[in-house]
Amino acid sequence: MDLSFNKNEDELKLLLSELKQRQAKVELGGGSAKLQKQRDQGKLTARERISYLIDKDAPCLEVASFAGDGMYKEYGGCPAGGVVVVLTEVKGRQCIVVANDATVKAGAWFPITGKKNLRAQQIAMENRIPIIYLVDSAGVFLPLQDEIFPDREHFGRIFRNNAIMSGMGIPQISAIMGSCVAGGAYLPIMSDESLIVKGSGSIFLAGSYLVKAAIGEDVDNETLGGADTHCDISGVTDYKCENDSEALDTIKNIFDKMGAFPEAGFNRIEAVAPEEDAKRIYGYIPHDGKPFDNLPIIKCIVDSGSWEPYKESYGQTIHCGYARLDGWAVGIVANNRSIIKNAKGEMQIGGVIYSDSADKAARFVANCNQKRIPLIFLQDVTGFMVGSKSEHGGIIKDGAKMVNAVANSTVPKFTVITGNSFGAGNYAMNGTAYDPRLILAWPNAKLAVMGGAQAAKVLLQIEKSRLKASGEELSEKDLKALKEKIEKRYEEQMSPYYAAARLWVDAIIDPAATRQWLSYGIAMANHNPDIAKYNPGVIQT
Repeated sequence: MDLSFNKNEDELKLLLSELKQRQAKVELGGGSAKLQKQRDQGKLTARERISYLIDKDAPCLEVASFAGDGMYKEYGGCPAGGVVVVLTEVKGRQCIVVANDATVKAGAWFPITGKKNLRAQQIAMENRIPIIYLVDSAGVFLPLQDEIFPDREHFGRIFRNNAIMSGMGIPQISAIMGSCVAGGAYLPIMSDESLIVKGSGSIFLAGSYLVKAAIGEDVDNETLGGADTHCDISGVTDYKCENDSEALDTIKNIFDKMGAFPEAGFNRIEAVAPEEDAKRIYGYIPHDGKPFDNLPIIKCIVDSGSWEPYKESYGQTIHCGYARLDGWAVGIVANNRSIIKNAKGEMQIGGVIYSDSADKAARFVANCNQKRIPLIFLQDVTGFMVGSKSEHGGIIKDGAKMVNAVANSTVPKFTVITGNSFGAGNYAMNGTAYDPRLILAWPNAKLAVMGGAQAAKVLLQIEKSRLKASGEELSEKDLKALKEKIEKRYEEQMSPYYAAARLWVDAIIDPAATRQWLSYGIAMANHNPDIAKYNPGVIQT
């Protein structure tokens, strides 16, 4: 029996238990009482609406469930950013569903809500998949209006994206299932088709109280912007529904009649199960951070017998190779955490990018682009190698070559943070700033500019130098206290939950689900035939 394997497995399972507990708490939204209140009003909750809408056996992969985690404490928090986003299927068609959670501050838009909605739209645009909005929102959260209203990536960008997506031919369907006020009224009406639920759905630029204050008119909200008004008189909405269930059934009927769209044509054959059970990953990840060979992890994810290493004996701190994942042809770039002795007899630290490994990865990324093969990055990186030897050897030049290749890659890229994600290694290995189609983190992941211990040493040296220049010195006790404070802050900020709260990653996932997420992501990417024409900064229509 391998005691080390068992210890690793036990530690990872503890992290997964924490993940499940946190997810369960998030799914309560504004709390059990508010969920029940919504049901008492004859409405389904956000998650119940999604469950009713999607195909029975379809995947339901939730994006950004920890958005806002630990943020906005002065306002009582904002679980899941007040909106539920899932990648799923309706009538056999891949799509993304965005459902406001009215139990969280009446579905009001916090800054993180806007960021999450924009991320959902970005996924739809990148992959050209339909998007469904289940609208039930009181609009902008006024105490934070300056952080959600006027800027380029704020509230108004969502409506701009509505228009861009229509121009791109991406279907957008909206169901108004609750309040839909002011600027928020534009989202469903800028969609291609809109539905409204009688009695509970309402849409107007200003509610009855504001109308009274502004122009002195006495009018109730139903007359002002209810289902009868907008379906019978104004023509603003396209379908009138008696209840939530009918609205969701109507969306299903719309999806059932959609035609086929062109595809990118990524190579796929019949899938073969991985060489090892995916849950064996738990035992391969060292609980104590020690170096390890991560090839067994790759072989728990890819189809059995499909791994073809590229430049296997060169630049060994990065594994590059071709494989099949659920039948899809993929290129994999993975940091190797083993301690390596290269062909020159030099010892190389695992998880660090050296000049030779950067050169190898850059060439491999270019090859995958030439052959239209999607790329998967498995990040467990502490950064680029430093020191005079590396600098004299041109590490900056070789690192820049790798970053350039990743930045200019046009094939779909997916990133999984399987351990450390530090410094410029995050960038070179396709971090969030480099537009991965999906970026996922395992519950043991750590993201920061450097490790906590290293950061503490650097900051302590800076502080000691500053004090010395002013004629002061810290006692050993004070130095220890400052070091512990810095390390604690860094540990908190390196947590995958800290990253997920701010949407630096799309989801924290069970490592055993990695294959499912990646396969689903590639299937989505296959919906966009113009992979080389997409630029996230300037959407081409």
